[in-house]
Amino acid sequence: MRALLATSIGVTCATALTLPLAAPAPAAPVPARVAQTPAATPVEPAGSTQSLPLRPLGDTSSRATGTPSESTRPGSEQGLNRRGSHRFSLVGVVWDDADAELHGTVQVRTRRAGTTTWTGWQSLETHNTDHAADAGSPERESGTVRGSTAPLWVGDSDGVEVRVRSESAGPRSGDDEETPLLPAGLRVELVDPGDEPDQPRAEDTPAPGTATPATAPKPGTLPETATTSVAAAESSAVNADLAPLGATMIPALSKEESEEQAVVGAAAKAYVGPRPGIVTRKGWGADESLRERTFAYTSTVKAAFVHHSATGNNYTCAQAPSVLRSIYRYHVKSSGWRDIGYNFAIDKCGNIYEGRAGGVTKAVLGAHTLGFNTNSMGIAVLGTYSSKTPPAAAVTAIAKLTAWKLGLFGRNPKGKVTLVSGGSGKYAKGAKANLNVISGHRDGFATECPGIRLYNKLGTVRTSSAKLQGR
Repeated sequence: MRALLATSIGVTCATALTLPLAAPAPAAPVPARVAQTPAATPVEPAGSTQSLPLRPLGDTSSRATGTPSESTRPGSEQGLNRRGSHRFSLVGVVWDDADAELHGTVQVRTRRAGTTTWTGWQSLETHNTDHAADAGSPERESGTVRGSTAPLWVGDSDGVEVRVRSESAGPRSGDDEETPLLPAGLRVELVDPGDEPDQPRAEDTPAPGTATPATAPKPGTLPETATTSVAAAESSAVNADLAPLGATMIPALSKEESEEQAVVGAAAKAYVGPRPGIVTRKGWGADESLRERTFAYTSTVKAAFVHHSATGNNYTCAQAPSVLRSIYRYHVKSSGWRDIGYNFAIDKCGNIYEGRAGGVTKAVLGAHTLGFNTNSMGIAVLGTYSSKTPPAAAVTAIAKLTAWKLGLFGRNPKGKVTLVSGGSGKYAKGAKANLNVISGHRDGFATECPGIRLYNKLGTVRTSSAKLQGR
């Protein structure tokens, strides 16, 4: 894998489960069957993550699934019995070894906040290793990266139940007596996205019943709020030639204006589509203190990989920033990545969002397509499109975004490109892959992403994108 350029602007479900149960945020009655104890710490206004270990499941799961317990191999099922929690809106499951694959099913059901109503069981995409930084990269070798499912957006919730079942859950044979059925260290992650960007943030207001901290920052260091402000300024400054510092939106430009600003090497003619409006990280409320402070780049952008976030379709466009903040927190705090994995995100209404920090015009290294993160960009459409057709607005937005961004690097959306694999499972490390300039995630890795319904729209995207470039 090529060496990376880094820069920083400015300042360098067991019945016997004994875990304490956290009290839900609302004052509504709690179901009698779910015991509660007060939480130790309040939920932070900037968002929070609750990490709860899973335990082996016994007869309780067998009764719930209708599967006879005697046919289940020991260690083939883990989970968490129904319990209350702090409020959260997104749920995922992680495990210790990022290289270990989870072969099986992961299902959750949640309780709507302030009610006694539980949802039905919902499946999480078991994702495994296909969305991740490339092997050998500093991000992958950081020691913090974990295996993870795709996260699922469940909306405002305060209770959870989990069951994870290995696909090899039948009776154990002598040949596989020592083979682990599920990855070690399974735990469920409950993510609260925090306040909307336009809501006041009370970082300095202590929670009721708690004392105001009296500690001062160490000499020569900045307080956390100041550090966060510097990181936010750095994140915004890399787009300073496109929008004012601290802007929540990068405005759209006409094709002519976009071509005037573009630098496409020695190309005789700049085929650059009109720049679409892009919601900045500031605009969707990214907490810049979560990510690594430096930015990582590759040398160019040769291709765009289209993904679906697999977080489900039960969100409104007004909730899209919350969904994005949740994915960001899940990628960083739960999966151990340096930042959100995608370079851009698009919601069902066609709104485009800046993803990984480093500048929307630059070749920012992402963690979206294992083996092919170098010299590419990742675009995630928020939702799950395996059986649901993506909205026309989202498909149009992909075409607009790729016409502009690929145009900045002289790429033809209808063309082909050769990429060298960093090792993806589908392509051995060092293998040359001849791919479409606009590809689906499944083209670089053996995965269902971006869902067959979205994947089937990519031909239309390529044609529309090229037309926007004037080809």
